[in-house]
Amino acid sequence: MAGETKHIKNKIQATKKTSQITKAMNMVSASKLKQAQNAIMYYYDFIGKIESVVRNLVASGDVTHPLFLERKGTRTCFVVITSERGLAGPFNNNIYKTLKSEFKYGDCVLPLGTRGFNYTKNNYNILINKPVLLRDDVRFEDIIDSLLLAIKKYLNNEFDRVVVVYNHFVNTLTQEPTMRQIIPVQLEEDESVDLTKHFYDFVGGIESILDKVLPMYIENIVYGLILDSKASEHAARMTAMKSATDNATEIISTLELAYNRARQQAITLELTDIIGGANATS
Repeated sequence: MAGETKHIKNKIQATKKTSQITKAMNMVSASKLKQAQNAIMYYYDFIGKIESVVRNLVASGDVTHPLFLERKGTRTCFVVITSERGLAGPFNNNIYKTLKSEFKYGDCVLPLGTRGFNYTKNNYNILINKPVLLRDDVRFEDIIDSLLLAIKKYLNNEFDRVVVVYNHFVNTLTQEPTMRQIIPVQLEEDESVDLTKHFYDFVGGIESILDKVLPMYIENIVYGLILDSKASEHAARMTAMKSATDNATEIISTLELAYNRARQQAITLELTDIIGGANATS
């Protein structure tokens, strides 16, 4: 009986330590989520300016740039955005399920994030041979080479479109696996913008300017989707750690109840032995 109470006590102590860790991780993820949401807000202003430039370029003449032209083929390059770390609930698995359902023969994958690279390297045709690091503070230098590679291969007709698969942040409890086509470039309609009042004076041909601006636009679109994915990741991890902490608290309560019962039984047995011994000597 003494061994049983000791075992339960050790389990209680171990579970309490786990609970402290998950609670700390929950608080860290909450802080990082706030930072990610702020980064997204600043990003929207920046990407809006770039999109305005692209719109004005397109409206300035008859543009037939290859990054705008739709193709009849269906070969797709999937840019898969995952996390660097686990403990984020179904965050990565939802992306894998979406990729698996959409992937067809002849397609390829550009994984962004170590988890995505480790998953796809043995199951899919991928464009890179080493992981692309996605830090919490997302940096262009980590992703630029891979994105330029995808653009180059598209222009070389190795596939017909590029689609990003990522988790879109809805709120702290909901993250939606989402697909967005980035090549060919599709400018979303914006009725609030009157292009006739926003023309620029361009030095050089529009085609040559688009050669510089469109890759920059595509890179920044992907950068924004990574920020969105990061917010989803922190929210998913925060929720998972909150759930883990609640489960640990429930387990601790159950173990403490079992410990008290076992301790009570041990005391009862000791009293029974004492009383039995007293009766035997009387």
